[in-house]
Amino acid sequence: MSEDYCTIRDAVKPTKADGPPYADCVLCREPTEYPESYKGITLCPVCEWQEAQRTACSG
Repeated sequence: MSEDYCTIRDAVKPTKADGPPYADCVLCREPTEYPESYKGITLCPVCEWQEAQRTACSG
C-alpha cells in the first residue's frame, strides 16, 4: 500500500505565529500557537494532541 489510509489528504494547517496576538483555542479558549488573523478552527497544543488521540486509527 503506497498511502497510509489514516492520512488526511490536503489537510491545511495554519502557520505558527511569530508572536502575539494569538488566536484562542476553539475548545478551551487558551492561546494557541497560531496568529489571531487566521480564519478557521484553531486548537491549543493540548487540545490538538487530545483531538489527535481521539481520531487516531486503531488498527
